Amino acid sequence: MQIGERIAFYRQRRGYTQSQLAGLVGRSTDWLSKIERGERQIRRVDLLTELAGALRVSLGDLMGQPVLMEDDQERDNIPAIRDALMAPGRLSRVLFAAETGAPPDVRQAEQLVEFLWSDYQRGRIGEVVERLPRLIQAAQQLEDSAADREPGERRRAWAMSARTHHLAATTLSKVGEADLSWIAAERAMKAADEAEDPLVLASAARAATHALLAVGRYDDALSLGETAARWLGPQVAAGDPDALSLLGMLHLRTAVAAARRQDRAAADELLAHAERSAERLGEDANYWQTGFGPTNVELHRLSAGLDLGDMAWVARRGENLDVAHLPVERQVTHMIDLARALSHLARDDDAVTLLLDAERTAPALVRHSAVVRETVKAMHRRAPVTGGSRSSQLRGLAQRCRAVR
Repeated sequence: MQIGERIAFYRQRRGYTQSQLAGLVGRSTDWLSKIERGERQIRRVDLLTELAGALRVSLGDLMGQPVLMEDDQERDNIPAIRDALMAPGRLSRVLFAAETGAPPDVRQAEQLVEFLWSDYQRGRIGEVVERLPRLIQAAQQLEDSAADREPGERRRAWAMSARTHHLAATTLSKVGEADLSWIAAERAMKAADEAEDPLVLASAARAATHALLAVGRYDDALSLGETAARWLGPQVAAGDPDALSLLGMLHLRTAVAAARRQDRAAADELLAHAERSAERLGEDANYWQTGFGPTNVELHRLSAGLDLGDMAWVARRGENLDVAHLPVERQVTHMIDLARALSHLARDDDAVTLLLDAERTAPALVRHSAVVRETVKAMHRRAPVTGGSRSSQLRGLAQRCRAVR
């Protein structure tokens, strides 16, 4: 289904007329009718969030998330990640204490989670998804044994768990598993509380803002990001590059949240805060796997502009931005954002070229993106039926993204 067809489906399930649903979101019946027929696109995610709220479904329901996660090797370990996150032993350490196995070595677990973070930044989502279940189980075992460790080792065990669940939350959000992402983010925050380290807590809060954005809870994302940012005060004042990077990323994530709720002034203010952190850092760095620096601020400025509807500005500025030195995940995310802007401007050939380049760089990041899927659907729907190489390339991409059958 296209987004408009999903809206019509859920509207009928709720027993609303077009006039009733349109009234709930402050729009005309004609507007909603065109959306449902696919004659008009919803460019602003805040409108989708309003519709989801009126229909009492999740944002992911309207966006068609998730789609079966498989890479070229047909690996699909999302069910195993779900099993690890929802294991009964996580409900009560008292009831299931006898089932706790021998904990892994903390140092080896720390090395593995950082290795997988590197894979994530390289765009190797399939590898991350494949190895996350065992890593989550290792983190759980470290949590269960933490009380018996010396204070320093106890904090390391909880910090490793926080990093693991942060990685899980971010990865799951990328492939459309918003509900699982929230579970992982909540676990990351709880583990970070026990780690007693402001940097670990701020990093986990960054994961939670990702999860909140994925389910359309923009006010909550703003509140969490702003609260976590205040915890970094002493480290930021001392010029700690880790703290500056995490603070900057929290401001960037909250700027996106503000843009998605159409608060341009707040988005601009938060982007300005992030820019000041980037200036103090003085370079495009990668402390705490943030990829933070002046260029990442510019990427988020474009992303906010996209949510605010500034398509021509995003396309003009984005085409002149050099991102080759950033982590692959950031490069591909920028290419997807730029392709979306170009598609809205009816520059479909340029958009397809960008998406094909992005797919060659990191196939899973493109094929499992809900926004790519909807962009490709829109372009495929208006593509000429006469064929040709470009039309064939677009159809192939649409099929690989599960946008068409």
